[in-house]
Amino acid sequence: MLFLIPIPLILVTVALLIWSVIINNTKGIYFFKPLSTILIILLCLLSLTRSGANVFYTMIITAGLLFSLGGDIALMFTSERSFLAGLVLFLIAHILYSIGFTWFNGILWQDFIFVLPVLVIGSAAIYAFLYPGLGKMKIPVSLYVLVITFMVWRAVSTLFGTTFSPLQAILITDGAILFYLSDVILAFGEFKPPFYCARTLNLLTYYAAQLLIALSTFYF
Repeated sequence: MLFLIPIPLILVTVALLIWSVIINNTKGIYFFKPLSTILIILLCLLSLTRSGANVFYTMIITAGLLFSLGGDIALMFTSERSFLAGLVLFLIAHILYSIGFTWFNGILWQDFIFVLPVLVIGSAAIYAFLYPGLGKMKIPVSLYVLVITFMVWRAVSTLFGTTFSPLQAILITDGAILFYLSDVILAFGEFKPPFYCARTLNLLTYYAAQLLIALSTFYF
């Protein structure tokens, strides 16, 4: 049960991060935001201590988390350049997650009938809603929307495959959908008038997403 040790710490650091955001404590944000992701990386690596661990899958997810950590740090700053850097780093993280899910699960016929149409329509509607406020970010954001939609598509596909266990498939799917939601909330806050509790919801969905994806490394 060694892998359970970081989970209470992650819950505490995320709670302290959200509190820092609420009271506008910049030092707290700078400390607890990367620390929370670092703890999730540690949790992911602890999967290697379990029998039956898949080293390649764990390393891919860890790499995605490391790029996410870079994105976390970039998004702590408010310039357009740092936002673009964060976008690129998270884009790479999504590509790595997509590789991990597809490498083991493959591409199935159900993906094209039950999953892809819904994701494409939903993402197109969200992008159309954001489009008037994107300015010079139209192309980077469109690319990001394509990549995260692809990542969620590959994640949901695990529900129809046989390589990942049912629990893994649920963790991967829920994690990917929460990641998608967190990015939608972040985009609305960046390109539309912010709504109440937007940052709190963004952080809650983001860290829940990363935690679930990291936990998927434990259940081969």
